[in-house]
Amino acid sequence: MTIMRSALALALLATAAACAAPAHRDAANPAFTQEAITAESVRLNAWFEQKFDEAVARDPMRQTYLGIKDRYSEWTDPSEAFKRAELEFQRADVAEMKATFDFAKLDDQTKLSWRLAEYELERAEAEWPYRDHEYTFNQMFGVQSGIPAFLINQHKVTSASDAEAYIARLDGVPAYLGQHVANARASAEKGIQPPLFVYEYVLSDARGVITGYPFEGEGDSPLMEDIRGKVAALASNSTITEEEAGRLASRAAEVIKSSVGPAYEAVIAELVRQQAAATADDGAWKLPDGEAYYNNRLAQNTTTTLTAEEIHQIGLDEVARIHGEMQAIMTEVGFEGSLQDFFEFMRTDPRFYKPETEEGRAEYLAEAEAAIEKMKGDLPKLFNTFPKADMEVKAVEPFREKSAGKAFYSRPAPDGSRPGIYYANLYSMADMPTYQLEALAFHEGIPGHHMQIAIAQELDSIPSFRKFGGYTAYSEGWGLYSELVPKEMGYYSDPYSDFGRLAMEIWRAARLVVDTGLHSKKWTREQAIQYLMDNTPNPQGDCEKAIERYIVMPGQATAYKIGMLKIVELRERARAQLGDAFDIREFHDVVLRDGAVPLAVLEETVDAWLAGKKA
Repeated sequence: MTIMRSALALALLATAAACAAPAHRDAANPAFTQEAITAESVRLNAWFEQKFDEAVARDPMRQTYLGIKDRYSEWTDPSEAFKRAELEFQRADVAEMKATFDFAKLDDQTKLSWRLAEYELERAEAEWPYRDHEYTFNQMFGVQSGIPAFLINQHKVTSASDAEAYIARLDGVPAYLGQHVANARASAEKGIQPPLFVYEYVLSDARGVITGYPFEGEGDSPLMEDIRGKVAALASNSTITEEEAGRLASRAAEVIKSSVGPAYEAVIAELVRQQAAATADDGAWKLPDGEAYYNNRLAQNTTTTLTAEEIHQIGLDEVARIHGEMQAIMTEVGFEGSLQDFFEFMRTDPRFYKPETEEGRAEYLAEAEAAIEKMKGDLPKLFNTFPKADMEVKAVEPFREKSAGKAFYSRPAPDGSRPGIYYANLYSMADMPTYQLEALAFHEGIPGHHMQIAIAQELDSIPSFRKFGGYTAYSEGWGLYSELVPKEMGYYSDPYSDFGRLAMEIWRAARLVVDTGLHSKKWTREQAIQYLMDNTPNPQGDCEKAIERYIVMPGQATAYKIGMLKIVELRERARAQLGDAFDIREFHDVVLRDGAVPLAVLEETVDAWLAGKKA
């Protein structure tokens, strides 16, 4: 079933319900009957679905992420002309909404959708002047690794036609990647290019994609291995013959050699050319209108008006508080020495690290899975609402593990064809201490991102643009909050594991300091790394990779702690006002029932719920 059909079915169902309801005035909005409010809300929600479907139809890769196989052979247009056209569509849609529908006649949930549609346009307008400031090729989300990650993880092959579409996408890599190269070149001409350290990472990524058959190197290249495995699976379940699988694999090899190879060689040549002109300046302050750009990134990521100086101070205060809790654990385990000595002990004692072997990696994954399975059993203590989608734990794939982040979550497909996935980066086991294993699993998996994201996209009460949208402060704030909640349930019984929870929290507090330090106070990469080494127990490699992430993603790292602080603040407000009537499950439902929202909207929602509870 397509999204359009499901949206139409939803509209018809709601319309039927409105027609069957008895006539009466709405108590909250006495100017209109309940029937009128329901009818206008149904009409606007159907319109939202239509506009969402239209936007998705223009974006082939987004369709694939959503499990839709229309335009399955195509890449999304990465040109500025496409981006400009999308902004014009957004402007026209909001203007049409205001001219066509009556805000006063909507129910509360649909009024919120209206407000968020306006807010999204405001965000898009505010971001437009800085559309060239994001580094096209970077080690975190650069297109050089994004192409194989997309094909391997998102392009599902369940039929011969899906395999044909995969091969067509391989053949389309030169145009798609070539436009990205043109974009990066245009940005560089404006003085916008990554700092020097980024280039070795992205060059390594690009070379890795074209290493192995049908190129030089042992084994299959990453894309060849993927398509060969996918067509072999079709043959094994008798969807196609062995002969057809061989033919498809041979065609894929030809296209990888003739299209993907030259496209990546062109990327490598451009990156080598840019590398020669790169500097060691790291912060956003170096870019054209750098201060305004960074302020925009802070506003976008935190959904607040906090300044860089205010965020920096919040970080310093939180680091000091958490240090006090860490010192208490240090005393509990009988460690003698300074807190920095304890950090060094946690970094170097072999008991906290799995071996750098396949067995060690398998043990880590098994223990992460066990932690999540145990938490699954306790979810009824925390929630009344549960997602239908399951989740899995996987290691980050070899082709991107060197440059990828420590851990991340990939949302499930809406149609249930793909579960949510918690990816743990096991490239270097020295960067994945076991004392942080529980907190990391809870953040990325359950009750963290999987609960929030899977529940949101399964909600029936909100339109699709909200189900699949997001606000970093809300989602990452929830993830960090989800590390704290298990502590209150009796998890982290081992003091070292509890120290790991605090290590994860201080990591996010220190981010406030180093992100603003790098991009507002002109700290160097080395200065920021040293701050993390002095104030957190994370290993050297972890600190280096983190700072390099913050450099290429200005402001993003500030969202976690700012979001968590707001959720905790709202929870404690609710607990204080409701006393014995406070139910953590009900509070979590209130936080999650609207999908991702800006923090100010979340506060309004919680306050309205509290007012209703006390009335």
